[in-house]
Amino acid sequence: MNPRIMVLYYSMFGNTYLMAKAVCEGIEAEGGEPILRTVPELMPPKVIESNEKMKKAKQLQKDIPLVKMEELENIDGIILGSPTRFGNMCSQLRNFLDQTGELWMKGALIDKPAGVFCCTATLHGGQETTLISMMFTLIHHGAIVVGVPYSVKELVLTTSGGTPYGPTAVVGASSDQLPTETDLKIARELGKRLTRIAKKLNKN
Repeated sequence: MNPRIMVLYYSMFGNTYLMAKAVCEGIEAEGGEPILRTVPELMPPKVIESNEKMKKAKQLQKDIPLVKMEELENIDGIILGSPTRFGNMCSQLRNFLDQTGELWMKGALIDKPAGVFCCTATLHGGQETTLISMMFTLIHHGAIVVGVPYSVKELVLTTSGGTPYGPTAVVGASSDQLPTETDLKIARELGKRLTRIAKKLNKN
């Protein structure tokens, strides 16, 4: 059985996208099928067009499909990713999750493993609170939240990103610091672990 794991994210400057790709690599390494999706943009087009960094990031992600609500009914796990916004997930991801009431009524995500990851401007810029803000919705959906265990040695070695709540990266106030290889390794490990758990759950 090859579990289908959705990696659902939003990325304004491309850093969270890089983390999402690393999570997908981890899923594939364990024989899973990553379903990489993003959420609709809420920023006015003229704001994006006036910012070269945003335009470049949008071009980088131009082939990533927008998520369709019905896709969440046919997955074996889900991993959410977001940049932080004042210690919370971004409005783009929040807006999409606020529309999942029908899925909640159907119990579509009950007993499905779920994880979270994020990027922040600074080390103490709300990594843990942003991750936990995404967990709230997953818990209400009945999903089983999966973190990163300390058997992943990079959690101890890192001096910037990476938490037991989920992978993180510090990308700078101008979002011009790419996630480090350590950050990406932790992201891959989350993808691997969640895929292994999805396989075990599907055996029952």
